[in-house]
Amino acid sequence: MAIDDLLDEHEQSERVLSWLRANGAGLIGGIALGLAAIGGWKWWGNHQVEQNAQASAQYQSAVDAVQAKDKAAEAKVKALPEGMYHTLAALELAKQQVEANQGAAAIATLRAIKTDDAAMAEIVSQRLARLLVDTKQPAEALKLLAQSSQPLAIEVRGDAQLALGKQELARKEYTDALAKLDEASPRRRLLELKLTEAGGTPAKPEAKS
Repeated sequence: MAIDDLLDEHEQSERVLSWLRANGAGLIGGIALGLAAIGGWKWWGNHQVEQNAQASAQYQSAVDAVQAKDKAAEAKVKALPEGMYHTLAALELAKQQVEANQGAAAIATLRAIKTDDAAMAEIVSQRLARLLVDTKQPAEALKLLAQSSQPLAIEVRGDAQLALGKQELARKEYTDALAKLDEASPRRRLLELKLTEAGGTPAKPEAKS
C-alpha cells in the first residue's frame, strides 16, 4: 500500500473520530429517543387495549343491570364515559323505561345522550321525538326533527302534525316519507294506514310493463 493511501486512510479515520466526538452524544440520544418512542407506543397500545376491555366490561355490566331491572341500572349507565358504549347503554335504559311506562324518565335519559356520531345522533333524535309525541309534546318533536331528511324522521313529523290537528301537513309528511321508502320496506303498509287516517290516499304502485 502506498504511503499516500495510508495517509488518506489515517486522515479519514481522524475525521470520523472527530465527527463522532462532536456528534456522538446527539446520535446516542437520538437512538435512545427512538427506542423510548417505540417503547412508549407499545405501552400506549397496551394501555388502549386495557381501557377498551374495561369500558366493554363496564358497558356489559350496565346493560345487564338494565335488562334485570336492577335499581342500580341508571347509575351504572350514567357512570359510563361519554362515547358509543354510553350511548348504546342509555338507549337500552330508555327502552326499558318506556316499557315500564316511565316516559318522563326515558325522555330525560335520551336528552342526556351526547354523541358525535351523526347516524347515532339521528337514532336518538327519532326515538326522543316519538316519545315527545306520545307524551303530548308534538311541537317539541317537530323542532327536534325539523332538519332531518330520513324517512322515519319525516314519519314522526307526520305523527306530530296529526297530533296537532294539522291533517294537511300530516298528509304531506306521510307522502314524503313514503316517497323515500323502498317499495319492499315493511314500514310502507303502516305509513299508508297513517296517510289514510290523515285523510289521504296512498299512491298505487305503477304496473310493470
